[in-house]
Amino acid sequence: MRTYSKEEINAVAYALQNHKIIALPTDTVYGVGVMYGDLKDLQRLKNAKHRPETKPIPMMVSSIEHMEQVAVVDERVKKIAERFLPGALTLVLKVKDNVPKEYTNGLDTIAIRIPDEPFILRVIDELNTPLLVTSANQSGAKTALTSDDVLEQLPDIDGLVLGKCRALQASTIVDCTQEKLKILRPGPITLEQLEACL
Repeated sequence: MRTYSKEEINAVAYALQNHKIIALPTDTVYGVGVMYGDLKDLQRLKNAKHRPETKPIPMMVSSIEHMEQVAVVDERVKKIAERFLPGALTLVLKVKDNVPKEYTNGLDTIAIRIPDEPFILRVIDELNTPLLVTSANQSGAKTALTSDDVLEQLPDIDGLVLGKCRALQASTIVDCTQEKLKILRPGPITLEQLEACL
């Protein structure tokens, strides 16, 4: 497994373009991901994590404009995104028709966020494509907070970016597809905070 520093933006982007599975320190916990656009990469990522087929992999983007390429972003979502993103918040949105169903396991929704981690945002900008990023652990196992945790749980991935995760807590997941917002996974940002910004 190759290791990278956060300064090696181009090398990490190049590896992702060449279908590598890379673990990345985020603003929350360690993530592991591939570039969006090749379903074989998605399958390899799921295999590495032993992830159940019923759980789609979330996306990371670097801007609201990027988000609008793959998801339906209404005024309410824009308000939330402008207030809390980049940050530890994952939005569940209606997916656009141009996204192949395999990426969402046939669901009509997609989970997406803008991480508060400049290194990852720069990698996404370099690729000009979303990343598919999920937590860097075996499904159901303890959350990976350090590079050692990643090496222990995912020894067969292609690369690892060394660094520290900041929040050490996974992001809040909020369903924005219904009239009322619904928290699917509690995290640093509360329902009260989300509703207050609206």
